[in-house]
Amino acid sequence: MLKKRIIPVLLLKDKRMVKGKKFKDFKDTGEPKTAVRIYSAQDADELVFLDIDNNSSSLGNLIEIVKQASEECFMPLAAGGGISDINQARELLKAGADKIVVNTSCVKNPSLIKEISEEFGEQCVIGSIDYKISNNLREVWIKSGKLNTNLDPLEHAKNLIKLGAGEILLNSIDRDGMMEGYDLEYADKVSKEINVPLIVCGGAGNYMHLADLLNNTSISAAACASLFHFGDNNPIRARSYLKNLDIPMRMLK
Repeated sequence: MLKKRIIPVLLLKDKRMVKGKKFKDFKDTGEPKTAVRIYSAQDADELVFLDIDNNSSSLGNLIEIVKQASEECFMPLAAGGGISDINQARELLKAGADKIVVNTSCVKNPSLIKEISEEFGEQCVIGSIDYKISNNLREVWIKSGKLNTNLDPLEHAKNLIKLGAGEILLNSIDRDGMMEGYDLEYADKVSKEINVPLIVCGGAGNYMHLADLLNNTSISAAACASLFHFGDNNPIRARSYLKNLDIPMRMLK
């Protein structure tokens, strides 16, 4: 059985970590370099860096942070935020990223997924999908949750996989930062209809939420931010809790 993963997500703005609710009202949560050291010591399975700035210096800031992180730890690193061409992806990989997270360009320029996949391999591409519920319909939103595409998240995921995405990151904007649990039913539905690993984000507030997501489903990984930022929680304790429930986790030395 494939091991389940716990993945802290670090949102970056002006070289600092931030966290909000429903993609709004962001609060400063600290220095990313310090967080990398802590998560490395606490045996996180991997880290995801997402830069939410929309300015000319944001890519350079992200590259700098990824380079520093790659020197501090040995876990896989994924990074994204405004990636719009293969040269930007190449720069992040040279800086030490193992995977590139593509979100808005999955809609605006979907051929980018194919380009990255063909040059660097499917394992390097994470297709990121943010979605909201409106009138009982789930729809894909881009531009950090500001623009509705009217796309169906599941069909969008299937298309990204056809283009070469080796993994899907599914994020519920409605549950982001609310710490009330994941969108379990829909996440499970998506996981059963795609043939690549699914990372689910948005809603973790306690370890039981992680267990609800990972237990008896084909979902590969639980991504978290608020769970570790706000409260006395960490990957070591989360792993211990999940292992006690017989959820298969990566073995530690």
